[in-house]
Amino acid sequence: MRVLGVDPGLTRCGLGIVEGDLGKPLRMVAVGVVRTPTTDEPHLRLAALAREIDVWLARYEPDAVAVERVFAKANIKGIMGTAQASAVPMLAAARLGLPVSTHTPTEVKAAVTGSGRADKAQVTTMVTRILRLTSRPTPADAADALALAICQVWRGGAQNRLQDAVAVQRARRAKVAR
Repeated sequence: MRVLGVDPGLTRCGLGIVEGDLGKPLRMVAVGVVRTPTTDEPHLRLAALAREIDVWLARYEPDAVAVERVFAKANIKGIMGTAQASAVPMLAAARLGLPVSTHTPTEVKAAVTGSGRADKAQVTTMVTRILRLTSRPTPADAADALALAICQVWRGGAQNRLQDAVAVQRARRAKVAR
């Protein structure tokens, strides 16, 4: 499974591609940060972000997209830009028929470090270890994008296996009932 993780932001948007499966080593395929000028109007910044995400989707052909779920903070203006930026990869994935998952920061931290209260340094350290990288991905937006992709491979893969097992059980019950 190949997943594009997106840490949305209007100024900096982290992108990370991770490949692997449950119980197997994961590998980083690509990582980067899309930056947009704060002097540009929001619609131009969103368009620039959309173009770059489209390039990543075409170049790396992920099987799924994982986006950080926006949560309310005190800074409403900041949330609006992040919320708008989070819609861009969702829409891009939908246009291609790719599944999209959202994960809260707490879910991602718990998946990668074992603690939903981990700080950014701990997340970056674990991403570096899990992906067997020789250097820490920077800035934090890049590491967070990789963490989102890791979370989706692990949690999404487990969820898919559970759904498959339930489907098999239902099929068996239906066969017995006939």
